[in-house]
Amino acid sequence: MMGNESHLLTEAERPAAEVIHPGGTGPIVLCCEHASPTIPASLDGLGLAEEDRLSHAAWDPGALALSLAMSERMGAPLVASRVSRLVYDCNRPPSSDSAMPRKSEVVEVPGNRDLTEDDRAARVREVYRPFTTALSNVLDRHGGALVTVHSFTPLWHGQPRSTEIGLLHDSDDRLALAMMDSWHGSIQAELNAPYAASDGVTHTLREQALPRGRLNVMIEVRNDLLADEAGVSRVAEMLCASLSRSLARLATCGSLESAADPKRGASA
Repeated sequence: MMGNESHLLTEAERPAAEVIHPGGTGPIVLCCEHASPTIPASLDGLGLAEEDRLSHAAWDPGALALSLAMSERMGAPLVASRVSRLVYDCNRPPSSDSAMPRKSEVVEVPGNRDLTEDDRAARVREVYRPFTTALSNVLDRHGGALVTVHSFTPLWHGQPRSTEIGLLHDSDDRLALAMMDSWHGSIQAELNAPYAASDGVTHTLREQALPRGRLNVMIEVRNDLLADEAGVSRVAEMLCASLSRSLARLATCGSLESAADPKRGASA
């Protein structure tokens, strides 16, 4: 059976997920599902033009730089994908059509058009499972809150987005609400914007944090705010300050271990 399995990733392209600062003992675990635009050589660029392979359709520009800056500031381990989300979106379950999208906003993905069951299984096996296993192993070793980091475009289908930073939650809203309450800074934060759990974007929180009863939040940052090192540093400082204040407040209130009310789901 093993001899018949296809191999998407070469030895040089593995592993599909990287653990950075694994010995970090800070109060959070960081996760960046859309950290890389890399498409394995075996997939021939998925038939995309170079511009599309490097666009937001393929990854979250600035998200890895922001995650690294936050990891450094908070002494936190970081799990980052090394494969484009157009190959497999690690923030989606295998059953989701958007896990291996045929179209991302206006970008058609020829290499995802006629996937066989074997093709899909290979991507799950070589990209998704190694990522989720790496994150699960870090969380099992580390007691911190789970913080996932993403970026979004200033325009959506040609329309400007006013949201600058979004703080998203699934059924556990403790950390997101605490961060909203403690937010200070010239950049504005909004709750469940520009997406919400109802859009299917909280898969990692749902699979990795909720079963463990961990505090968790998904952070979305408009990517024009992360266009250079100064911008990344500014946003990282605000987010880390808010996280530190919020975690301290929740610890004082005795909310670090209590389960959230499952009826308080995220909706926009």
